[in-house]
Amino acid sequence: MAEIKMIVGLGNPGPRYAKNRHNIGFQCVDLFSERHQIPLDKMQHRARLGSGWVQDNGRRQRVLLVKPLTYMNASGEAVAPLARYYRIAPEEILVIHDDLDLEAGRLRLRRNGSSGGQRGVQSIINQLGSQDFHRARVGIGRPPGRMDPAAYVLQDFSPQEEAEIFGPLRVTVCDAVVCWLFEGIEAAMNRFNR
Repeated sequence: MAEIKMIVGLGNPGPRYAKNRHNIGFQCVDLFSERHQIPLDKMQHRARLGSGWVQDNGRRQRVLLVKPLTYMNASGEAVAPLARYYRIAPEEILVIHDDLDLEAGRLRLRRNGSSGGQRGVQSIINQLGSQDFHRARVGIGRPPGRMDPAAYVLQDFSPQEEAEIFGPLRVTVCDAVVCWLFEGIEAAMNRFNR
């Protein structure tokens, strides 16, 4: 098992974005931090970090939780320097991000590949010089009617969406991350890409 693995949630910093659809990556990392008691209490390379151990059935894995504070479209400017500093290979990085092309409430894990138009992911590809990091794509669905996607992703979830879809989905994402940590991307894809 790798010495340390990096779990990155994508989003925009600051309270006005905190509950936005676009910030589902941050929201998942916050929940993971709570569930595993790894406080996000450090600042380094323009990111908020937490480091600690995740325990599962007698196994332990050291992790670095990362929330880039660069704004979404420049996420790679925080992720790449951290990966270099902690000597974490791209294959030991999992990036959690929102995905407009996935139905709301769906989770899709991927081994690697293009950004699919997600600018935060594209920034990480550009700065790392690699597509070989793993992804947890969290479906937020397409905007209704003719609404501009840029406006849609900066909306908060409705109370109903929060209760019925995204509250439970964040828990599922956290479970998928634990599976990824201890069993690898293939096992996580088989179990969670339904």
